[in-house]
Amino acid sequence: MLPADPAMILTLVVIVATIVLYALERQPMEYVALGSLVALLAIFTAFPGDSGIGPAELLAGFANPALVTVICLLIVGQGLFQTDALEKPAQLIITATRRHPSLATAPILIAVAVISGFLNNTPVVVMFLPILSAIAAAQGKSSARLLMPLSFIAILGGMTTLIGSSTNLLVADVAARVSDVRLGFFSFTGLGLILACVGSLYVFFVMPFLLRPRKTMAEELRPSSGKQFIAQIPITDGHPLEGTQAVKGLFPALKNMTVRLVQRGERPLLPPFENVELKAGDTVIVAATRSALTQALAQARPLMDADGDENSEASDTPTPPQRSLTLAEAVVAPASRLSGRTIAQSGFHTETGCVVMGVQRRSRMPRMAMTEIRLEPGDVLLIAGGAQEIKRLRTNRDVLLLDWSAAEVPPRRLAPRALAIFAVMVTLAATGLVPIVTASLAATFAMIAAGCLNVRQAMRAVDSRIFMLIGASIASATALEVTGGASAIADLLVAQLQDMPPMVILSALYFLVMLLTNTLSNNATAVLLTPIAVNMAVQTDLPVEAFVTCVIFAANSSFASPIGYQTNLIVMGPGHYRFSDFLIAGAPLALLLWLTFTFVAPIYYGFAML
Repeated sequence: MLPADPAMILTLVVIVATIVLYALERQPMEYVALGSLVALLAIFTAFPGDSGIGPAELLAGFANPALVTVICLLIVGQGLFQTDALEKPAQLIITATRRHPSLATAPILIAVAVISGFLNNTPVVVMFLPILSAIAAAQGKSSARLLMPLSFIAILGGMTTLIGSSTNLLVADVAARVSDVRLGFFSFTGLGLILACVGSLYVFFVMPFLLRPRKTMAEELRPSSGKQFIAQIPITDGHPLEGTQAVKGLFPALKNMTVRLVQRGERPLLPPFENVELKAGDTVIVAATRSALTQALAQARPLMDADGDENSEASDTPTPPQRSLTLAEAVVAPASRLSGRTIAQSGFHTETGCVVMGVQRRSRMPRMAMTEIRLEPGDVLLIAGGAQEIKRLRTNRDVLLLDWSAAEVPPRRLAPRALAIFAVMVTLAATGLVPIVTASLAATFAMIAAGCLNVRQAMRAVDSRIFMLIGASIASATALEVTGGASAIADLLVAQLQDMPPMVILSALYFLVMLLTNTLSNNATAVLLTPIAVNMAVQTDLPVEAFVTCVIFAANSSFASPIGYQTNLIVMGPGHYRFSDFLIAGAPLALLLWLTFTFVAPIYYGFAML
């Protein structure tokens, strides 16, 4: 029987209730995590006992290096997204696999599995997460389709060698201290490859049917239609388009835009543009989506100016720094003073500090320069300006600002800095020159100091769900370990399995470790259960190595919850996953590996299955 320790029993009740509430998703995850923390504090206040655990120990999880690492990695990833640093590599991959879109991700995931066997899988996920996110965006898919498979593939690859994950090293270290087992680099690679191959088949062919696309609220509100704006590109001396020659009636440099007119002095040039070369002084009138106009503004040498003056060289109006430029949409209001006026006549830039970059009219698309269009109520304006200028449009009576549409223009000129910071961080973490928490903290500081992010953008990248989830989970693991709950459950299992066949004993151990690793954390479970596994092997006169590797594989089977493994927590925010997503997609994988190990391990280690 379990010892009648009130603190231990109540701790188990809190952990079970917390997991159930996470899975039901009837309350916000942050609220449930906070409730579990309060319950644990109350338990150890009422039953202090001899454990010596108090508020300081229970709250220490919020200063845990794993939590700090995850938050810093989210901020570093935001820096890569903010600068569009990986947009070009993603486009190259998409272009190369245009006829077979599935080939854009499959080779990357296979590479992740291989690399994870020789590097710690956490920095591997950090390395490939932004690349897969960029590919998902380029393909118009939800990143939720790719990021959980990325985490799972990295975990599967990490279980094939000794250094693939920190869990493997921990188990090997504990086993060496309590037994004569000394695991080498490839000691369990054969069995690990079998499990990894079975798991990979599930990830590639079954998971896509279980994962639901997830979007942020802003993405859900933002219309997905390709509505177009009329915009104009003044060609000045030294402009990137100066000297561009039309090819087959089109301008290759403007492939994402429809050129409606080239105004050359008083003479309009209409399509098709045969033998037309753009010159300084031309004005190119285009119809383009917001995405295409954003790309034109975000380039290192922008195709369009946001300074409100065609003659930017003579303008005294300061151009907003590219990293602070924001695009938003606004509707011309009924009875607006803008009605019947052109943009230049309206004085909109002088009054608001913002620049109209494009005009969209639902009834028709006029073939004329944007500056000649007389605005009408209902016209949609694409407006560029600083964040504060855009915010002040809320009080403007002439336009109705669509708040959800505001988005910052990626400062692509800063992309090389962001990539350099990211590369240095991954190199330092992967080679072990510095701890990953140190590398990620330094990279976070460098991203802000280099201007790739500002403090507001960095704070926006922090996911409150992850913060509360990790802190509360570490508190639960600490409480269960201190009260002896994990040891008591393991001892009970050993007592019940004394006379069972070897296959059943090994399978039951795997199932117990797998259950605990998805409830607490893989490292905590591995440290707690390795000595027990060694004792079980000695008592049953079975190979100790089989039981040690059983703990390694089971502790790595942390697919059914985001708290089981660090890579799950890393992808949870960018993928907008819920707790139930891991349960639905990850639990079958964990059970599949359990069944595979149950039948393969006895054969692999050469003892009777029954």
